[in-house]
Amino acid sequence: MDASLWVAKTGLDAQQTRMNVISNNLANVNTTGFKRDRAVFEDLLYQNVKQPGGQTTNNTLTPTGLMLGTGVKINATEKLHLQGNLINTQSPLDLAIMGGGFFQIQMPDGTTSYTRDGNFKINNTGQMVNASGYPVLPNITIPNNAASVTFGQDGTVSVEIVAGGGSQNIGQIQTATFVNPSGLKPIGNNLYQISQASGAAQIQTPALNGAGALMQGSLESSNVNVVEEMVNMIETQRAYEINSKAISAVDGMLKFLNQNV
Repeated sequence: MDASLWVAKTGLDAQQTRMNVISNNLANVNTTGFKRDRAVFEDLLYQNVKQPGGQTTNNTLTPTGLMLGTGVKINATEKLHLQGNLINTQSPLDLAIMGGGFFQIQMPDGTTSYTRDGNFKINNTGQMVNASGYPVLPNITIPNNAASVTFGQDGTVSVEIVAGGGSQNIGQIQTATFVNPSGLKPIGNNLYQISQASGAAQIQTPALNGAGALMQGSLESSNVNVVEEMVNMIETQRAYEINSKAISAVDGMLKFLNQNV
């Protein structure tokens, strides 16, 4: 394959991948706690035709070399953990983290996953769970005779007992922070798992030591900016068209050579 065709082909592949990333961002514009992705580009190896700094005479060196690039690739997709807007739902079990941190969720296999989605419910035993029915950690169980539940900004959970039973503290929600949250592995269902890149989870009390405070009756919306993603989509489309035109141009040159040489 002609080198120019290959270079343009890598450009098409990279822009197609970037379009997939943008499409996923737009598809999740209404997903609670979703963090937008960004495609990270990286150039491929270079063909070293002439080394820079090569000696031309006894006393002179070439100031530049002849290095031919071989294309581009998507090296990574990076999660941008920027704060999303808070939406007031007035539901007492809806929680949002204002600042850094993740809720802890116990998976069916006993491992812990992490989420920014604070759309919580109560199961048939009164246990606080996420939308998939997985328990929140630490376990919070709301009594049957609770008239209302209150979550403090520091994660303290208290209930008001019916028939004048007074207020009762039933536990505290703790959040997890990470040295590199972009290194967390998204697994779907608004959940993340730790990886070697993210580092170990550091369990924090909300609103203390730099951890984000909890906001009851609110949910964090997606941090996707629709206008920005539309601009990125147009830019990607134009870049794809340019690479496609490069392939057409090389094809025309090869046809000319075949017909005239």
